[in-house]
Amino acid sequence: MDPPRQYARFRHESPITRISLGSGAPDAWLVTRWEDARTVLAHSATSTDMSRPAFPTRSHVAMPPGFFLFQDDPVHDVFRKVLTREFMVKKIEALRAPTLEILDGVLQRMVSVGSPADFVEHVALPLPSLVISELLGVPYADHEFFQHHSRVLIEGTVTGEQKASAQQALSDYLEDLVVRRLREPQDDLITRLGRQLSTRDAADVGSFLLFAGHETTANMIGLGVLAMLQHPEQLPLLLENPVGAIEELLRYLTIAQSGLGRVATSDIPVGGVTIREGEGVIVMLNSANRDEAVFPDADVLDLARPNARQHVAFGYGIHQCLGQPLARMELQVVLPEVFRRLPALRVAGSVTYKHTAAAYGPARMPVEW
Repeated sequence: MDPPRQYARFRHESPITRISLGSGAPDAWLVTRWEDARTVLAHSATSTDMSRPAFPTRSHVAMPPGFFLFQDDPVHDVFRKVLTREFMVKKIEALRAPTLEILDGVLQRMVSVGSPADFVEHVALPLPSLVISELLGVPYADHEFFQHHSRVLIEGTVTGEQKASAQQALSDYLEDLVVRRLREPQDDLITRLGRQLSTRDAADVGSFLLFAGHETTANMIGLGVLAMLQHPEQLPLLLENPVGAIEELLRYLTIAQSGLGRVATSDIPVGGVTIREGEGVIVMLNSANRDEAVFPDADVLDLARPNARQHVAFGYGIHQCLGQPLARMELQVVLPEVFRRLPALRVAGSVTYKHTAAAYGPARMPVEW
């Protein structure tokens, strides 16, 4: 559950340090403290464009405009404004009851299979897919297609060509769906996107939301259940105050294990170091969220932590996760209800993890109840 121990040493000895990514990639700066992370992520002189030569990655990919997380302003701002109203808390709250119904269904199916069963396969992975499909208006019958291509996009060992192919496959499918929705409108996000954007841009935005909206939350669901099984004494806090408890779980677990990449577009002074124009930066969110200067006893899971919401698990600044209200709602519904419905839940074998993916979580998690 803990990030590499070296990050704690970096925070104390060299909080902004030069690192090598290997494989011919350019060196980059590694940012490990909470304050410095917020400074870099909020700075206007940073770029999220993965096609820039200095971007800290082994595979440089030019993302389409609809993948707005990887775009700079003004393109990023245009797409974000279109979507902001769709992820307002009031709209997301309307999905709380459908999410609970979806959870009922996936838990019933897992129980019908019998124990031991893989919690990731039966609950953690399909539930976010069903929820984001409900929001977008995408047929859930195609969820395996989405999960496969989404995993490729966040897998650290695949090539740039493979990622580009996965992104194209998602966008092509969504483009066909947008065209169908324009002919036969429905009360869903795909229809609204098709009315406001070009068909291609609407398809790219939809595929990005599918990619971003289920794999990350699936990892948090799996890790969240594991964390509570390891800390059963704190289960009453989760059941009594799921809103506060989820914030601490987000801080403690921080699934973005490979950090957030940026390129400086002009010199940035931060933490006693000057990051020069054209240099790459990696902001380690999981290290920032274990910064003892902000979170006392940061390596301890404390569901009553008063300042847990100061975490940067969703990033910070203009590029922070647009879908965080949706992720929070899903976690607030799922984690307490899993333990209410299955109070005897326990791990029943070896858990395997996604060590090479950008988003960390269990790949397989056998459970009994």
